[in-house]
Amino acid sequence: MPFLDRVTRWAEGRPRELAVACGHEELRWDELRAGASALAASGEPTGILRQDNGTGFVLRWAAGVAEDRVCAVLDPSWPEEVAGPVEQRCAERLPTAPAPARLQDGDPGAVFLIGLTSGTTAVPKGFGRSRASWQSSFAASAAHFGLRPGDRVLAPGPLAASLNLYALSECLWAGAAFVTLPRFDVAAAHREITARGVTRLVLVPTMLRVLAERGLAAGIDARGITAIVCAGQKLDPTTLAAARRWAPDAAIWEYYGAAELGFVAARCHRPDEPAEEPAEGSGTAVGTAFPGVEVTVLDGTGTPVPEGATGTIGVRSELVCDGYLWGDDGRALGRLGGMTTVRDQGFLRDGQLHVLGRAAEMINTGGHNVYPHEVEAALTGIPGVADAVVAGLPDAQRGQRIVAGILPAPGGTDRRRLRAGLEGRLAPAKRPQQYVALDELPLTGSGKTSRALLRDWILEGDSRVRPLG
Repeated sequence: MPFLDRVTRWAEGRPRELAVACGHEELRWDELRAGASALAASGEPTGILRQDNGTGFVLRWAAGVAEDRVCAVLDPSWPEEVAGPVEQRCAERLPTAPAPARLQDGDPGAVFLIGLTSGTTAVPKGFGRSRASWQSSFAASAAHFGLRPGDRVLAPGPLAASLNLYALSECLWAGAAFVTLPRFDVAAAHREITARGVTRLVLVPTMLRVLAERGLAAGIDARGITAIVCAGQKLDPTTLAAARRWAPDAAIWEYYGAAELGFVAARCHRPDEPAEEPAEGSGTAVGTAFPGVEVTVLDGTGTPVPEGATGTIGVRSELVCDGYLWGDDGRALGRLGGMTTVRDQGFLRDGQLHVLGRAAEMINTGGHNVYPHEVEAALTGIPGVADAVVAGLPDAQRGQRIVAGILPAPGGTDRRRLRAGLEGRLAPAKRPQQYVALDELPLTGSGKTSRALLRDWILEGDSRVRPLG
């Protein structure tokens, strides 16, 4: 694994400094090395890791990838009908009685991680990732985002999610203290920020928003935070504005990537930069190509399209995974025009990558192709909208109709204001035909908004959804 030799280095040079904290649990660097070493040497199977956040998770993760070992990290919230088949597929690729291992890095070219796509009903796909791909990623991301050994990083989400698992591993590589929570809790996160002197946050935008807004309301001081790294979905203007007020000295990074691709593009909002006025199309921009990453937009034949034209986003870098181990249906990770893609659609303009979403999420309404993210970006720029989620529902006349779920801001909004707000922001064919008000956002277990869940709520008549007047 790419961080185990580094753990030994930190344990020898800074043995009693904090390495990991989760609630009341703590591990110093020497304790982390000793605990993970003992577990790896015991011969106890560590290839399947399915447990909640805690220092025990960290010890099993480190031991699970020692020397030539391979580890699969499963979401503990998955129902058994999802987790069971995944465990079986993983077990087929893991030794039943692993040999004792030393706590040190293994062959860089060998697979150390069985990565898993998120899943709630269908069996998640599994892919392999080599140590070398994360070694390259750590060096690039730590330099680009400015992570240093003296930092204290709070990642309050589930460690089974790729964003947080990577953040944990990156901290162990860089020698930064990693702080998490047994489960996401706003008050607990604020206490950790204050009590532990947290300098950096790694989280999804929905978590950042609630931390910032409630922190502002409660007067929680976040001036010690120097960097915020967001991923998982586009950072919307309202969340960015709240985060800037709450943590005025922080560089706020947002990046686009995928578990299979690694980092693709990134953008930094510096604390000394004036707030930008939303421009047409700015809501889909995710930044410029990450260092060492080549990004191209391709048509269906794999030929690059002209600047500004929509196509499939292709990537070439050392950060991509080694391919699917199971579940390859040809609709996700693949090759196109010599590039690797997960079938996300987008375009390039003035060096900025704009992401519109997966081709599978595209809504075909009245013969027009509409990407939900483009509609969401326009809606969140309208006063009175705290957040928006867009999905396509079956429609006898149009094929699909565009439905917008609106989380109202204080003071609220209505359909008339929304329709007026979209004038000049969005072409008529892309405007929603139906609006519903949400009591809360439909979120996955890792805190990302879920369009599929919004569809379910509407079709099932869930009480969290009501018509918007």
